[in-house]
Amino acid sequence: MILNSSQRGGAYNLADHLMNDKENDHVTLFEVRGFIARDLRGALSEAYAISKGTKCDQFMFSLSINPPRDQDASEQDLLDAVERAEKKIGLENQPRAIVFHEKEGRRHAHVVWSRIKASEMKAINLSHYKSKLTSLSRDLFLDHGWDLPNGLRHDGGKSPLNFTLDEWQQAKRLGLDPREIKQSFHDAWQISDNTSSFQHALEDKGYFLARGDRRGFVALNIKGEVFSVPRMLNMKTKDVRDKLGDPDDLRSVDETRAIIKEKVTDHIHSYVDQVDAKHKDDLEPLNTRKLEMRAHHRQERITLNAKQKQRWKNEVIDRANKHHKGMRGLWDLVSGNHAQIKRENEKDAWGALKRDQGQRDNLVKAQMKDRRDLQRDIDKLRRKHTQNRSILNRDIAQTIRMSAQSERIQTHERQKSIKRDYRGPSL
Repeated sequence: MILNSSQRGGAYNLADHLMNDKENDHVTLFEVRGFIARDLRGALSEAYAISKGTKCDQFMFSLSINPPRDQDASEQDLLDAVERAEKKIGLENQPRAIVFHEKEGRRHAHVVWSRIKASEMKAINLSHYKSKLTSLSRDLFLDHGWDLPNGLRHDGGKSPLNFTLDEWQQAKRLGLDPREIKQSFHDAWQISDNTSSFQHALEDKGYFLARGDRRGFVALNIKGEVFSVPRMLNMKTKDVRDKLGDPDDLRSVDETRAIIKEKVTDHIHSYVDQVDAKHKDDLEPLNTRKLEMRAHHRQERITLNAKQKQRWKNEVIDRANKHHKGMRGLWDLVSGNHAQIKRENEKDAWGALKRDQGQRDNLVKAQMKDRRDLQRDIDKLRRKHTQNRSILNRDIAQTIRMSAQSERIQTHERQKSIKRDYRGPSL
């Protein structure tokens, strides 16, 4: 069942929405527990009133429970899901209301809990409730034997050899439920009518058909683990043979392991290429910003330099014009006024020089700050890339070690088998 949840306020709006019979064929208020009122609006109003004694704004927890479109969940199925969700997220014995909706021949349930624990007048902290409910949703699908949606499947319903780099790294962190493995085999079986089609269907899900030691049908995953096909399908060996025929044309387990190792090795190389390409793509916008910033900064300096030069020329002319010509200039020279003007001009020129220098310094400082901010982004991304590469290298080394360990185990088993055959049967 798909579980959608949220913490929220808005008691009146939620009550009106859940009891709306215009958009639903049928609306049933199935249960009101822990409230004095027996109607939904009154019950949620009580939850709101109690929450006013706390600082909690999102005093309700709302959950919708949706069975698959092609499945009819019974009333008890929905109630069981409610009980399991309540326990999973830690709302046991809290006041709650359950509403059933029916629309277009499908039924689903809505549950609203009060988050306020009245005895303590505190809101219950619902940590990681989304991940907990996602896990419960998977379990409900598997318990009912329903096909898992791809969004809930750890393997995504496809071969790990078709994973992207992100999907592969995620899949490594997740263990597969045995029920989910069986479902992959059942899915492949349902769409197959002979050995070849079954083989291709299994490979799409990451399993490789092979001939077992006793001439039976087995399948290996990319780690080299062996699964009995009849056992995974809950079928008799004879019934599997009736559909698939004789396994003699299939590769042995050892041959299949060697092929898987080659495929995985090639795929790991593709991950390295993906990492390199992604790192290059990640840096491209920053490199573009760097080039654009460099060009902009250079233009700013050229503009400032041109303006300063022009101003300097104008100021030189102004200072020169302070010296009089003709008889007045001669008088300034005799009276000493000329020397005074010269000293003032030199002082003004020095002040202008320092002013222009300060303007250039201020511009450079501002540009350097912009460049340092950009460089921090670049360095941060480079550190992330270094970490990603380190993790990938560790994963590759781990995969190689696992492969080598598997080979050592196989060699040891073969040697033990040879020794037993050499000694002959025990008496």
